Amino acid sequence: MSKKTHKKTKVTLLEHSYDGIQEFDQHLPNWWLITFYGAMVFSVFYWFVFFQSNSEGVNNVPRLESELARIESAKLAGAIANLDNDMLWKMSRNAEVVASGKETYVANCASCHGPELKGGIGVNLVDDVWIHGPLAMDHYNLIKAGYAPKGMPTWGPILGDKKIAEVTAFILSHHAVPADPNGADHAHSQH
Repeated sequence: MSKKTHKKTKVTLLEHSYDGIQEFDQHLPNWWLITFYGAMVFSVFYWFVFFQSNSEGVNNVPRLESELARIESAKLAGAIANLDNDMLWKMSRNAEVVASGKETYVANCASCHGPELKGGIGVNLVDDVWIHGPLAMDHYNLIKAGYAPKGMPTWGPILGDKKIAEVTAFILSHHAVPADPNGADHAHSQH
């Protein structure tokens, strides 16, 4: 392919033409080349630092996990209207729900059941004997309605459904999830 250079403008024009249009053959400006090569170097550096290195402060995994936990907590909190045994057990495995339940427990329940949930005036909540029923909803309903013969106050109007569910989740977090959370024949119930 031959080239023709105009003497006045120093523009190189290629000899071929397509549809009567001729093509210029010029070098790209240096500022464009520097920007292009700089962007390529920056992209390799960025890829290595943000996606390949395990340096602290750059890794988004902890932030992602905390955000997912917050979303899960919000989802569980919104499910209070459809509360069942499975939902309470799921809540008992969510760190944020358990932390909220612990705050409410310490403020309202620890005076009778002890800070370690091992009883005192109230019953032991961490042993394998569940006096008032084998299901998670039995705990929830007991906290909500109380049990006057043993001196357990009615917490429903005071705490509300959400806080009662969180306290129940906190108590359940000290127990292993049963194979069938909805089964009525748990070995650790006592009637």
